Amino acid sequence: MLKHRGFPGRLPGSDFQFVIRRPNPKGATPLVRRERYRDRRAVDRRADAAFMAALWEHFGDQPFERGNLDAGRLSWLFGREVIPAEDPFDPESYEALLVIDESAARAAFPDAFER
Repeated sequence: MLKHRGFPGRLPGSDFQFVIRRPNPKGATPLVRRERYRDRRAVDRRADAAFMAALWEHFGDQPFERGNLDAGRLSWLFGREVIPAEDPFDPESYEALLVIDESAARAAFPDAFER
């Protein structure tokens, strides 16, 4: 499992983690598209925006390996702002390649690109 050095570990002042420390011995948690409803808490929306900003700052528009990025946090963006960069895509692989869909990400999180 690739560890993304320099990537923030969590949202400051919260328990929302962005990376994991070690691989799951039973295999990687599969990435799934989670639905974001309008009534989500403000702190959840802040975590999504901060995670997107960190992804953009760290990877930009280049494909990146899933590595130690938290599957739960990534799943809130998966299928919309973060999409598979390879075909076939294995959602249960730490080596899976992803890429940011810049137009969708800028529309959903405009503040994340102004840092």
